[in-house]
Amino acid sequence: MTDITIAIPTFRRPKGLRRLLASLAALETDVTITVLVADNDAEGHKGYDLCRTLSDEGYRWPLEAIIVEERGISYNRNALVTRALARPQMQFLAMVDDDEWLQPHWLDAFLRTQSAFDADVVEGRVVAVFKDGTTTRHYEGVTSDCGPSGTMKMLQSSANILMSRRLLDEMAPPHFDPAFALSGGEDKEFFVRLKALGARFAWSSEAFIYADVSDSRAGARWAFARAYRTGNSDMRVFLKHRTGGAALLREIAKTAGALLLSPVMALILAVSPNRRTAALRKFCRAAGKTAALFGSHYQEYSVIHGE
Repeated sequence: MTDITIAIPTFRRPKGLRRLLASLAALETDVTITVLVADNDAEGHKGYDLCRTLSDEGYRWPLEAIIVEERGISYNRNALVTRALARPQMQFLAMVDDDEWLQPHWLDAFLRTQSAFDADVVEGRVVAVFKDGTTTRHYEGVTSDCGPSGTMKMLQSSANILMSRRLLDEMAPPHFDPAFALSGGEDKEFFVRLKALGARFAWSSEAFIYADVSDSRAGARWAFARAYRTGNSDMRVFLKHRTGGAALLREIAKTAGALLLSPVMALILAVSPNRRTAALRKFCRAAGKTAALFGSHYQEYSVIHGE
């Protein structure tokens, strides 16, 4: 029988974690599941305490919680991978975030996509849910949507992924670069290294999950800040793995073009709020890339969103 570890990094979101764990308990599947939670709040450790309580109360799946003292998302993810790989029977590792929750057929949908495309890593769709209950498949930094299920050249987020054990065993630790611990972008850098090892990527539209959009992430200000961070971390990943000077010059030219043209497009598209906002997000992304070229790192994970 297929053996899967579901790994959850958490930090000061006990309400979100409880909702996620409840949705995991309601999964409809025949596979063998172990749930692993890494709490990055070594002082308060409310997520850790919640897991211990649920386990004592007879939680449906084996539930293990650990505390990760070193602050940052990379350290939390690395602790999860290390602990999961210590289980010799594990075949797949899934990762979801503590502000998300699942639909009952999520895991089986992931496995069908993985099998159909013989993928080493599968990324699933994330649907944003706002406080008023409305949803969207497109929201900066929260959702993802790449169309119908199929193969992909590159993945973008570890918010909803299923990974085979093979390449995780082959990759030298740390799997997630600690240099991105507080900035984010650790998942993009991880995927770049997996690609270099020959990983096959796929996208699953059917393995979708829901993500909470807190008030602090519901407006244009967040969307612009997230676009800036994405550009900043993407450029840092590019600089780490670039193959030569010509590639750098092309990237600088593309970034400069976006900086110059995006404000003009925002003015032209002023009568269309959505298209104007998209143009301004491109400008913010280019600004983040420019900052990274000069050594500036945006620390997104110094702020907590949600509960």
